[in-house]
Order: sequence, then C-alpha cells, then structure tokens
Amino acid sequence: MRRETALDAHLTVYTPSNAGRIFSRCFSSEVPLPMAPRTRRALFSATLFLTTCAILGSVINQKVAAQSASDESTLRDSLHSFTNVYSVVEQNYAEPLTGDKTDKAIYDGAIPGMLHVLDPHSNFYDPKSYAQMREDQHGKYYGVGMSIQPQLIGSVMKIVVLTPFEGTPSYKAGIRPGDIIVSVDGKATEGMDSAAVATLLKGPKGTHVAVAMDREGSSKPLVFDLIRDEIPRNSVDLAFLVRPGIGYIHVTSFMETTSREVGDALDKFGDIKGLVIDLRGNPGGLLNEAVNMSDKFLQKGQIVVSQKGRAFPDQVYRATHGEEGPKYPIVVLVNRNTASAAEIVSGALQDHDRALIVGETTFGKGLVQTVFQVSENTGLALTTYHYYTPSGRLIQRNYSNISLYDYYYLRDGVEKGANREVKLTDSGRTVYGGGGITPDETIDTPKPNQFEDSLLQHYAFFNFSKHYLASHTVAKDFQVDDAVLAQFKDFLKSKSIDYTDADISGVQDWVKMSIKSELFTSQFGQLEGLKIRADWDPEISKAVTFVPEAQALADHTKNNNVKTASLSH
Repeated sequence: MRRETALDAHLTVYTPSNAGRIFSRCFSSEVPLPMAPRTRRALFSATLFLTTCAILGSVINQKVAAQSASDESTLRDSLHSFTNVYSVVEQNYAEPLTGDKTDKAIYDGAIPGMLHVLDPHSNFYDPKSYAQMREDQHGKYYGVGMSIQPQLIGSVMKIVVLTPFEGTPSYKAGIRPGDIIVSVDGKATEGMDSAAVATLLKGPKGTHVAVAMDREGSSKPLVFDLIRDEIPRNSVDLAFLVRPGIGYIHVTSFMETTSREVGDALDKFGDIKGLVIDLRGNPGGLLNEAVNMSDKFLQKGQIVVSQKGRAFPDQVYRATHGEEGPKYPIVVLVNRNTASAAEIVSGALQDHDRALIVGETTFGKGLVQTVFQVSENTGLALTTYHYYTPSGRLIQRNYSNISLYDYYYLRDGVEKGANREVKLTDSGRTVYGGGGITPDETIDTPKPNQFEDSLLQHYAFFNFSKHYLASHTVAKDFQVDDAVLAQFKDFLKSKSIDYTDADISGVQDWVKMSIKSELFTSQFGQLEGLKIRADWDPEISKAVTFVPEAQALADHTKNNNVKTASLSH
C-alpha cells in the first residue's frame, strides 16, 4: 500500500541513536536473524526492522542500478552488526527484553534512528500511531464527539471536556466544556491519560456508552447514555463572512475531505467580493487534496506542483477543472507553522499571481513522503520526492548538520533573498525558494506577554466559563461589561492567580474577547466561539485590509493575460 502525504500532522520527533547512524543505509534484508532464544514478540519486532530495511531497498532499487559488490558487502556487514547487537542486548540486559521494552527498542529506537538521519520527515508509525494517522486522513471516526485533555484540578489530574463537537452525540446530550469525565461504562478514569479515555469512548456505530460527569454547580455526577455515531473531523473548522462581502475560510489540515469542504464553503458564500484563506498553523497532509483545493482557484491546465524523485517517475500536477464563476481577490494568511501541503497551495496561488500571500515566512518543507504499509498495522512514511512550485521553487529548508530540535523550533536566520534561489511569478514578480514561502506582505504574529501566558497556563478563561455558567446564561447579544470583568477578577483571586489592574487594562480587549469566546463555546457551540476569536483576531483584520491590493494583482494579471492572448492571435 502506498499513500502520498506532504506532511504528517502528528509527526513524532525522536533523537537519532547511534544504531540509526550505523544503519541509515539499510537496503537489504538477506541476513539471518540472531540465533539466540527469543519470544515471539521479540522475533516479530526484529523481523519488522529488517522488513522495513527491505522496503527501503526495494524503493531505492526500483529505478536504480545495482550497487557494486563492495557496497552490498558493506550493507550486509552493517545489518549483521545490528543483529549481533540485538542478540547481545536481549541475552545480557539487566531486565528481560520483552513486551514494551522490545517494542521501544525497535519502534522508538532502531527504525526512527535509521530514518531520521536521512531527513527530518521520514517517519515510522507503530500500530497505535498508524491507526491514528489513517483516522486523521479519513477525516472521520466512530465515537461520541468530544475533545478532551488532562487538567490538574487541585492536586489531582483529571480528564476534562474541552468541547463537544456540534451535531455529535455529546453535543446533543448537553455535555459542556469543563465537564470532568469520572467514568466510562462504570470504569473509573482516575489514573488514565486522555488517549486511554478516548479509546473507551470510541466504538462501533450504534453502540451505547455510559459516561459519568462531574459538573460545577451539580451536587452529584451526571450520567449520559450516549449512542456512538460517525464523527466527522472537519479540516475547515470555520467559514463565514468575516466582513460584509468578504469570505473567510480556516483550513486546519489536508485530509480526504478538505477540497470538498472548501468547495462547500465557497458555495455557501455565494457572490462575494473577496476571500481570506487562513492557513496559519496548517501542518499539511494529503498531497492530492492540496492539488484539488488549488484547482478551485486556478485556470484549467495551470501547474499546481511538480515532484521529482529517484525511485519513481517525475510527476506534474495541473488544475483539471479550473476556477468556475466570477473571480474575486484572494488573500492567503500564513505563518511560520504553515507547512508542506499548505505551502503547495500558497506557492501555487502566489506563482500564478492568483492570491496575495500575507503573514510570516512559512515552515519550508519541500519533501513528499509516501506511506508504505510495512505490516498489517504499521507504516513507513519515507521521503520519495522533492516538490517544486510552478515557478520551479524548492522551498525545503536546509537540514544538513542540524539537530531535529533546531530544525523544528529554532528557525531564525532565513531572510528574504539571503542565499536563496530567485524565481519569477507569471507576471514577473520576484519570489524566493529554499526557505519556505516568503509572503508578499508581512504581518507579524503578536507575542503574548507574561500575564497572558499565565492566564492561559491556568486555564483561566476556560475555568471561568464553567464557573459563570453554573449560575448565569448568556444570549447572542451578550457583551463582557464592567460587571462581568469584575467577576472575572474575583475569580482570578479565588484561584490565586496573580495580576494587577495594569495587567488587565493592558490587554483588556483580548481578555474580554477570551471570556466571551469561552462562554459562547459553552452556550452555543464551538463554531460560535471560533467566530468571536476570528472577528477580534488582529492578523485576520490586517489580512482583510490587503483585499484591495489582491484585487490590483488580479487586475494586473488579467490585463497581462489579455495582452498575451492578443499577441497570440
């Protein structure tokens, strides 16, 4: 099984081990397993490592000439060294190498170590992460529809509902943000992490699950009898008119339903005067969905992206249908965490002068992974291609001699035009490759101050919301007035969260928005809470101001197309 993904949204970062450095060139499996006694589980894990090596070898060698005899001998010696090391460890380690230790040695050690010396994005999925990856790509699962997380309440870690998803069994039953999950089908959740509780909540469609909740203001636990159903995981979590005539779409990732969701949002908008596409924080996903989304805004036949590799033929993806209906100016909002498939969309629209890109320089991931199924429930995401924008830009950042931590978190020094390739858009505008998508207009992300960080770390708005709603209700015309703000200050004091009046007044608009957003999420659903944040968001507001500039770009491109057409006649 092969599946191309521009970036896995749940990439786990590991530190490459010495074993990984030794076996990064593992392209053959013609080596006997160690002969020491082992459990069936240990045998499977060692076999899995060698199977992974074999897949690497088969991929590389599909289009590559056979290696020299000396190279083959070196590779076999390396593999033999690994199996010898594994045998010594298994026989002599202070504790038996069974169960979880075996899995960790292979899943968290040897295989990831081997892959991560190749590039930062090749990755191995153990059974648990592979199942999660497939669920994320499908965009749906079967359960009750709520987001949960652990939260320290008093001195005890408990599992708290962040939000029930609208239209799901949890939402319809009246479960609220802030409810604490006490038990699932009579099994106490004390000591469980959120993943274990989520597993209990999931199950076949149509089956019942009893969930007991503690709620502030209620003297005893509330028990909900929920019937599991298909739960969509929408990649477009917000689409509305952010200003009169201006549509706004927030795309969180690229999964199997993304292009359809974007199309549905555009249909719902109808006749608009401009569009803001928000790709901030979008880590990527499925390559074909990035192509299909771009297709909705480009002309038929225009290149969306091309990819070049070694083991497979080069491919060029084009818009097959093209934009239908009247054109409108487009502004694409990006930041430093916009990556991969989201950069494909941004690069295509920028290179064809179809959209104005605003925000921060993006992550800079120009590698495409193909997901190979190694066994029935494990997978290997192996980099098989580099991708290029229509103008020929490879936007991949340099990762040579850089630690994984530095690659992901310390990305300073990538400056516009500094040691980067220069390309031209269709209209002749200069764009840069080799370090992400450089925006046409810069919008800096506001950095929170220490007081804002403190409120978020203490879940101040989230907890105040459930406290306030225990004795109040809110209507759609609700505003955070002085009385509500005073109650919020009293709540902070009751929770021993330090602040001064100057702290509050310095970020008062943000505080009021955050209070209102959490209250609306609890009272009216997640969508209404997100709208409150988007209406306030200064980056979105700034992006909207660039719609006239995007219109000028569109007009200039249209005029150039007309001139070109006239000359061709």
